Amino acid sequence: MSQAPLTVQPPLPLAVVRGEPVMELPADLYIPPEALEVILESFEGPLDLLLYLIRKHKLDIVDLPVFEITKQYMNYIAVMDQLQMELAGEYLVMAATLAEIKSRLLLPKPELEEGEEEDPRLTLIKQLQAYEVLKGAAEQLDDLPRVERETWVAKAGRAADLVPRVLPPEVSLDELVSALRQIAAKAELFEQHQVSKEVLSTRERMSLVLAQLTTDTFTPFVELFDFEEGRAGVVVTFLAILELSKEGLVEIQQLKQLGVIHVRARA
Repeated sequence: MSQAPLTVQPPLPLAVVRGEPVMELPADLYIPPEALEVILESFEGPLDLLLYLIRKHKLDIVDLPVFEITKQYMNYIAVMDQLQMELAGEYLVMAATLAEIKSRLLLPKPELEEGEEEDPRLTLIKQLQAYEVLKGAAEQLDDLPRVERETWVAKAGRAADLVPRVLPPEVSLDELVSALRQIAAKAELFEQHQVSKEVLSTRERMSLVLAQLTTDTFTPFVELFDFEEGRAGVVVTFLAILELSKEGLVEIQQLKQLGVIHVRARA
């Protein structure tokens, strides 16, 4: 039984320039040294660099060894200078601050009134501790999911799931007054001569109106008036209804403009 011949894969091109594959490097190819530079770490400021060096060399931030941290810091500054990177002024200021702290540690230390010596590293240590707390909080926030923090998922319901709800128009005071005029005009037809009139109480009429209303059904606005009481009785009943509506004890609705006004008691 004969075996199938083995297929040899052709060599892959090194690059494709203007649609043409390049199989061999040109003899006069020149790569500048700057093109091979790789920066593995990036820092947001001198405090960030100091905190990185402290963590890298496992130094104690409370008892900061100024000599060691200054040496490491100046080595990094020298590397940045060799790589022809633009040094920010704040990095140079921190280098000067470290040099000042180092010199103050070498000089005789003045004693305070209580006999304690002032530590020149104290201000820098407090700055590093505060920056470490803020950096840790920023890293925790960065670990949170991007969804619902920077991006939000759009949500929309289907049109079939939406149930239309028709709200009845609100009854305005002008419409109530217009209805009162009609009721008062109708009450004048039933008004009779009265020798004496009893005093009508709005509070008592509020109780009578509430006794006529229920929370289940609406009662027509007109049925709450007794036309035989005349204009005074109509006015007292109207004021009682307004007072009940103001106190939130009754609900007044009108299903359509210029339609019949209905009243019911609130639960």
